[in-house]
Amino acid sequence: MKTLNQLLTLDALPADWREATLVGRAWLPGASAGPSPIAVRPNGEVIDLSAIEPTMSQLLSRTDRVVLARTGPGKAVGPVEALLANSGDGRDAGRPSLLAPNDLQAIKASGVTFVQSLLERVIEEQARGDTAKADSIRIQVMRIMGDNLASVKPGSSEADEIKRVLVEQGAWSQYLEVGIGPDAEIFTKSQVMSAVGLGAEVGLHPRSTWNNPEPEIVLAVTALGETVGATLGNDVNLRDFEGRSALLLGKSKDNNASCAIGPFIRLFDHRFGMADVRQAELALEIAGADGFVLEGSSSMSKISRDPLDIVTHAWGPFHQYPDGFMLFLGTMFSPVKDRGAPGMGFTHKLGDLVSISTPKLGRLANRVTTSDKAAPWTFGIGALMRNLAARGLLH
Repeated sequence: MKTLNQLLTLDALPADWREATLVGRAWLPGASAGPSPIAVRPNGEVIDLSAIEPTMSQLLSRTDRVVLARTGPGKAVGPVEALLANSGDGRDAGRPSLLAPNDLQAIKASGVTFVQSLLERVIEEQARGDTAKADSIRIQVMRIMGDNLASVKPGSSEADEIKRVLVEQGAWSQYLEVGIGPDAEIFTKSQVMSAVGLGAEVGLHPRSTWNNPEPEIVLAVTALGETVGATLGNDVNLRDFEGRSALLLGKSKDNNASCAIGPFIRLFDHRFGMADVRQAELALEIAGADGFVLEGSSSMSKISRDPLDIVTHAWGPFHQYPDGFMLFLGTMFSPVKDRGAPGMGFTHKLGDLVSISTPKLGRLANRVTTSDKAAPWTFGIGALMRNLAARGLLH
């Protein structure tokens, strides 16, 4: 099993990274230490773009963002290999290290966008968060629904008819409502500035006993509603908390270090666009210190709502985001492989190494701990503004 640091190599970048337009954020040390937007040039040099735009939010809003990322002036930070290598265990505070690639953007997510995850949410609901009941309930749910939902377009007349039948059978669920109904589930995954990046620890609520990672593609959307790039995300999920009550969604999703995004945002350009997002195949590997290994995948071709349609459910005349937003698109991955007693399914153990990857976006790797043991979140919006002002970057 590879260690976390062994995953923080050039293999964490897209396979075609020299042709990709990659932007992100790094903590730059020194007399004027602080976070800065950066770009990775084709020769592997990392460039500090903070003198052009001090925040990623502002950089992404520019119409010339691709040109700036590829050729804009800036101070050389060093080779990308060194930045990656210093972003995991034992990072040297005196050298640059990666952060999550977003800053002032709201962090939103859409749930129940794949049939497989939809069925698992129904199972969680009926199990009331008790993993011991999940296996038998899964058999019952699959007997009623099977794969009949895979081809249903959300909000269609066919979906309305399925709802009518399932209501009559007493099998309707709030998760089915957002899975095949007219309105997508959009929620706040995490707070502005709270996401962690490649190599950082991800946190579980210490009381959770049934949980899992959720490998997802995350879209970068501007204040004008324009989707300008994509990256990877881990929407750490507490199945027991949400299963007990949907009103615990906030506690299930938003905890210290429970949101990982990175390693870089790949901007849309003539080589990469929404068509690539729609065709992406995400791979997930969980490697435990106990020798347990779980592999899974999530195919974007099986998503029930088009990614750009999901954007319109989050943004529009009914809701604006002046600093833009990051949007998790959901996952079809819901692990059911037993880890321990038969029928108990999967749950994390401390020290698990989670790797999420797809060729055109790279790899996001993080180790699992509990939210009370992960590094506390102390650098918020106020700290950022004070830092940028002290560095003379506000303009």
